Amino acid sequence: MLPGLGEGGERGKKKERKREKKARNPHPPFPPSPARSLPSPAHTHTHTRTHTHTPLINIWLSCCNLLQSFKGVVEREGERKGNWQEGVRSYTCHMCFLRRPGASAGWIWWRMLRQVIHRGLQSFFYKLGLFVSRHPVFFLTVPAVLTIIFGFSLLNRFQPDTDLESLVAPSHSLAKIERSLASSLFSLDQSKSQLYSDLHTPGRYGRVILLSKPGGNILHQADVILQIHRAVLEMKVNYKGYNYTFSHLCVLRNQDKKCVLDDIISVLKDLRQAALSNKTTASVQVSYPNTKLKDGRSSFIGHQLGGVMEVPNSKDQRVKSARAIQITYYLQTYGSVTQDLIGEKWESEFCKLMHKMQLDHQDLQLYSLASFSLWKDFHQTSLLARGKILVSLMLILLTATLSSSMKDCLRSKPFLGLLGVLTICISSVTAAGIFFITDGKYNSTLLGIPFFAMGHGTKGVFELLSGWRRTRENLPFKDRVADAYSDVMVSYTMTSSLYFIAFGMGASPFTNIEAVKVFCQNMCVSILLNYFYIFSFFGSCLVFAGQLEQNRYHSIFCCKIPSAEYLDRKPVWFQTMMNDGHQHTSHHETNPYQHHFIQHFLREHYNEWITNIYVKPFVVILYLIYASFSFMGCLQINDGANIINLLASESPSVSYALIQQKYFSNYSPVIGFYIYEPLEYWNGTVQEDLKTLSQGFNTVSWIEQYYQYLRVGNISATNKSDFISILQSSFLKKPEFQHFKNDIIFSKAGDENNIIASRLYLVARTSENTQREAVELLEKLRPLSLIQSIKFIVFNPTFVFMDHYGLSVTMPVLISGFGILLVLILTFFLVIHPLGNFWLILSVTSIELGVLGLMTLWNVDMDCISILCLIYTLNFAIDHCAPLLYTFVLATEHTRTQCIKNSLQEHGTAILQNVSSFLIGLVPLLFVPSNLTFTLFKCLLLAGSCTLLHCFVILPVFLTFFPPSKKHHKKKKRAKRKEREEIECIEIQENPDHVTAV
Repeated sequence: MLPGLGEGGERGKKKERKREKKARNPHPPFPPSPARSLPSPAHTHTHTRTHTHTPLINIWLSCCNLLQSFKGVVEREGERKGNWQEGVRSYTCHMCFLRRPGASAGWIWWRMLRQVIHRGLQSFFYKLGLFVSRHPVFFLTVPAVLTIIFGFSLLNRFQPDTDLESLVAPSHSLAKIERSLASSLFSLDQSKSQLYSDLHTPGRYGRVILLSKPGGNILHQADVILQIHRAVLEMKVNYKGYNYTFSHLCVLRNQDKKCVLDDIISVLKDLRQAALSNKTTASVQVSYPNTKLKDGRSSFIGHQLGGVMEVPNSKDQRVKSARAIQITYYLQTYGSVTQDLIGEKWESEFCKLMHKMQLDHQDLQLYSLASFSLWKDFHQTSLLARGKILVSLMLILLTATLSSSMKDCLRSKPFLGLLGVLTICISSVTAAGIFFITDGKYNSTLLGIPFFAMGHGTKGVFELLSGWRRTRENLPFKDRVADAYSDVMVSYTMTSSLYFIAFGMGASPFTNIEAVKVFCQNMCVSILLNYFYIFSFFGSCLVFAGQLEQNRYHSIFCCKIPSAEYLDRKPVWFQTMMNDGHQHTSHHETNPYQHHFIQHFLREHYNEWITNIYVKPFVVILYLIYASFSFMGCLQINDGANIINLLASESPSVSYALIQQKYFSNYSPVIGFYIYEPLEYWNGTVQEDLKTLSQGFNTVSWIEQYYQYLRVGNISATNKSDFISILQSSFLKKPEFQHFKNDIIFSKAGDENNIIASRLYLVARTSENTQREAVELLEKLRPLSLIQSIKFIVFNPTFVFMDHYGLSVTMPVLISGFGILLVLILTFFLVIHPLGNFWLILSVTSIELGVLGLMTLWNVDMDCISILCLIYTLNFAIDHCAPLLYTFVLATEHTRTQCIKNSLQEHGTAILQNVSSFLIGLVPLLFVPSNLTFTLFKCLLLAGSCTLLHCFVILPVFLTFFPPSKKHHKKKKRAKRKEREEIECIEIQENPDHVTAV
């Protein structure tokens, strides 16, 4: 138990405090009854001015009666001011507007309502602070017990989310409907090899890129490549005593039940055969992108052969050399758990085999990829970031501890800064435990929650510390805690509510990205627990620290501070360690906390410099530059549909994707063109429509091949019966066209056959930015399906990740921003001053657009991480700008410059402490080799920097130019001074015995 907590000690301390109070204040805090009540308005105005009883006066009298219920506030103000008259005046000064001539009753009631709400909230939090200060052990124990309970659930129920598509792909998209329709017509599992997709191939598969040395020709190494291919086919996977090879797991062709293999394998076999028979490779004609195979088939190899150089002036586009070959091994997917486990083991062995082959064949570079690689490398970010997050926590602890310290060993609060950060840590652990208890699954995007929660939570911690410093030292520590709560918790409650609203809107059904929705749900729980832990756990710590200060115990060593006479006899180092700041305090300096190094710097140096008339033009120029770059960046926003933005930067998946983009980006993913209604293919008009739709594409189509077959054979098929008869009996029987049977669905009605559905494949020529051009193709083809007579859909597995990704990913920040804006507008007349909300809206908009534009210029795309950071930026800006702006708006000094100086002096310390801790804590993220953490670092760094720039540079200058004006306060102060002099004279005349006291 801390010293002085016993009953006897407490009674003695109370008596001693009463004696000290009587010695300081010869007047009682309130006159004896019946004068304890508020002075009658009628009595006050009898001696100052005369009024007729108008309806306005009746309203005023009823409002005064209503304010009698807040006598506790008057008492508290009286104790602060030193006598009861000043307490009454400070409390009733807000009613001066009621006597303004010409004021409407509605305007008066709005102002009255604002005052009642504000005073009611202050009174509530004052009582809450008193309650916490009287039961500190309870409020310290309950949060600790909750953390222990939910912390164990965090360890026992931790489970990662392995479905990457459900996390980062839009939940509701037209592409998923098109996939279901396409799959109902033609099995996607059987057509995976035709529907080539870069990184989004469905099901299980293994893929390898073989790259020759610079200047080499990969086609000359056909024998080595086929050896690697043979090793893959012969690789065995053991499962429950049985060995499985690729032939047991592969996708089978319908016509001969053999494994589906890429056609480049046939080309390599022909090249090897030519080399063995001492023929030159020129005797084997390899064309690009369509080549003729040995069995007569025409095959598209644009995605299997990369870095191609063609023979000059070659009409058939013959290949001179190539740098890379890509081979894909597709596994069958039956949907059974056993099949999936065997397939996963085969993929793992495949990646190990490719690593071994790389060591054996130094003349080739091998890059492997499997279906689990994306998820594995996505989760790898969390493993890489664990140590760095601990370093970040240590840096934040160190910064908070140092920034809360003073030379004064009595009033320094280093342990409170440390405990404040630990409060946010244990609240985050509790929130994580609740998440896993509710069957939540972890994913790497949740790495941002500790930083988001820390940025908001430590703001409340530092504001409470600043509120403690603003209280009167001669008050009991419990009253000081209550005063700090009354001063700080109103604004902190408002900002926490806006956090909850913003992330609550992000977690709503309007959000189409599951990862964003899960993150926002967790953030809402974290905000609630942060709020609860700060006023309970940290509030209890503040109570104990306040009691140590009141009993004059050392803030670090917790020992009694010796007297000044004792210290004078000790060495200098001992005096420095035990210095309580007594020699710095004079009777002119009533607040010893002014010696805090941040407050001293702001008061003595920075405030005078930033409000200097010669500095203001440069600040205006700086803001114009800031706005220009922000606007420039907002015009260049890019969608972040590329999944490698979320992976570890040095992972196999990213290396594979970069090589793939470099050598295999000449052609887009293969787009399936599905005609899902019966069509008159023999009709010349239909044929022209199909040619128009496929114009500009490289097509792999049974229709095109069939038309060519009819032209070469000079066969006429102008009616339905001839067209279908020749198609079935002649065309599809030939070996080179048999594979087209999988692209046509026939139905038989009696003796008549019909084509009810068919498909063909389209491939577009693209540049290196394949993904963006694929989105553009999708946006061009879809509208055509609505206006053309041919009913079709287009699909590729990549479209599931790209379909309206930009709209899906930006929707949460738009909804959150709209929600915050709506709340601020609705409370426009319910806060202390409407101009406070107006300035807050302008400031938050400026910061948000600045972060958005600058992050675009910093090559950050609009993916789920950057959108979450933008939602956070809205709240982070409000968190820091709101107290500063409202203090400025409500200030009653003669000039705007003096008002902004007082605002910075009151809130600048907490803002600087919090933002510096936040930014220093981000530094370790820079050393995590992950694209996800790079994005997180860039966005949060911009959010903190832009907020700091506005709070300490832009707002202090711009607020001295624009409203609210402070001139009317001069007139009010003169009128109040004159009225106070009249009242004091009247009191002297009525009570001559009280003259000496006056």
